[in-house]
Order: sequence, then C-alpha cells, then structure tokens
Amino acid sequence: MRDGAKEPKKGTGLGYEAWLRFRRNRLAMAGLVMALSVILSAIFASSLAPYDPFKQLIWTEGREVRLAAPSAKHVMGTDLYGRDILSRVLYGARISLQIGIFATLVSLVVGVPLGALAGYRGGFTDDFISWIINVIFAFPFFLFVLAVVAVFQNPSMIVIYVAIGLVNWVSIARVVRAQFISLREREFVEAARALGLPSWRIIFVHILPNALAPVIVQATLGMGSIIMIEAGLAFLGFGAQPPTPSWGLMISEGQKYLGMGKWWWAIFPGLAITYTVLSFNFLGDGLRDALDVRLKR
Repeated sequence: MRDGAKEPKKGTGLGYEAWLRFRRNRLAMAGLVMALSVILSAIFASSLAPYDPFKQLIWTEGREVRLAAPSAKHVMGTDLYGRDILSRVLYGARISLQIGIFATLVSLVVGVPLGALAGYRGGFTDDFISWIINVIFAFPFFLFVLAVVAVFQNPSMIVIYVAIGLVNWVSIARVVRAQFISLREREFVEAARALGLPSWRIIFVHILPNALAPVIVQATLGMGSIIMIEAGLAFLGFGAQPPTPSWGLMISEGQKYLGMGKWWWAIFPGLAITYTVLSFNFLGDGLRDALDVRLKR
C-alpha cells in the first residue's frame, strides 16, 4: 500500500450505516426489544406459562378460583372458568403473531407483483390496477375484512389471515408502484432493456431489490394494524373461537364483568395488544428512518 493511503474501514456499507442510524433511535431500539419479547413469549409460551391455558378450575386448596383477583398465585387473575389469565395472554401471542405474519405474507404475495406490474408497465395496466386499489381504499378497511370473513360460517384461522391479506395488499401495492415509477427510467434499467432481458427479469432481479426498503417498512408497520384487525374480529365473534386463547376474544368475554369490578379479564389482554402494536409501530418508524438514505449523516 502506498504511503499516505488510508486503509478502508471495516464494517462500512449501507447495511452498517443503516444499523448505526437505527441504533441511535431510542424508540426504534425500544420497539425492537418489545417485539422480540413478544416473539419469544409466543415461542416459549409452553415453558413460561405457569398453568395450562385450557384447564378449567373451580376450587383449589379449598378456595374458589373463578374470577380471582390478581395475586402472587395468579399474577393476572383468573377468568370465569378459573383459567389463568397470564397463561392465556402468553398463548394468545401465538395467535396474534400467526395472523400478523401470515396475513402480511399474503399481502406481499399479492401486492408486490401487482404494484410492480402497474409501476413498470404504466398505461392501461397501471390505470386498471390503480382503479382496483382505489375501489378497495374507498371502503373502511375493517368493514371490508368483516364482510369477507362473514361469508364463511365459523371461519378458520386460515380464512381469517387470507381475508386480511387480500384487503391489506393495497397499501403494499401503492408503495411498490411508486418505487417502480421512480426507478423504471434509471440508467441500470435502460441498460438491462438494451441487453434484451425479459421484462420479468428486469422487474424482479434489477428493480425490485432496489425497492425493498420501503416495502419492508410498510410490512412492519402493517403488522400492528393486522393484529388490531384480528383482535376486533375476535371481539365480534368472527375470529378465534372458544376456548382458543385469543386476546380479542378474552376482551369480548371479560368486558361484561368490568362493571362488577372484575377488570383484569379484559384489561390485561388489552394491554398485551397495546404493547404489541406499539412495538411494531416503533420498529417500523425506526426502520423507515434507518433505511432512508437521505438521512445519511
């Protein structure tokens, strides 16, 4: 190496710089820790739960345990059937995360190709896909999902996350479309066209990797909304069915007893939903700031 030449710094690059920006964001790091805690709680629920979430108890050690207030034995109390609320909240994280992950995957599978096709092709294709997006956006999101789910009697969890994904894809498609419109005239795309590469290869190999950052952000932010939608469906009786430990279902069952002073049955699942939604919102906001190259310092 010549005298005076500087050796390249280790650990530099776009990914490393994005991580540094993310790490400096306290809310983003808090969201990451919170999201990891929810994920780990769901994975290890069987080990962390102090009781069987399905086991019903009426009497134990000479005491009635139905609607028992929070105590050292039952940290979050029990429900009408003597089931431990903490155990059911931990297992309920599995339902919420499954819905969030699979519905997001459905949204990506539908939204990314349609958004890419609209942004790359333009013309009539763009007009038609944009019209579909605008039609779906014209309806309230929750009511649209509710209408799809209501078609089925006692819908399974697969039907629920497919229904949510088939409505949620429009936000993904709009982001992808905007990115493709801004990238389709770039030099590297013109070079790929000049080489005679097929359109599918240009879309998925050359343009899409450069448009992934905002898609990742949108998908992360959408996780919180999807979890809220699942809780709302369960609250109305269209989601998970008893005795499945679902946060929305627990709130629906417990809200009847709020006026009797039995607040814990509904409040603790509600706090779990709030905690989870906030974690993904903080994480998504942090990813948006970290992946935005305009914020490079």
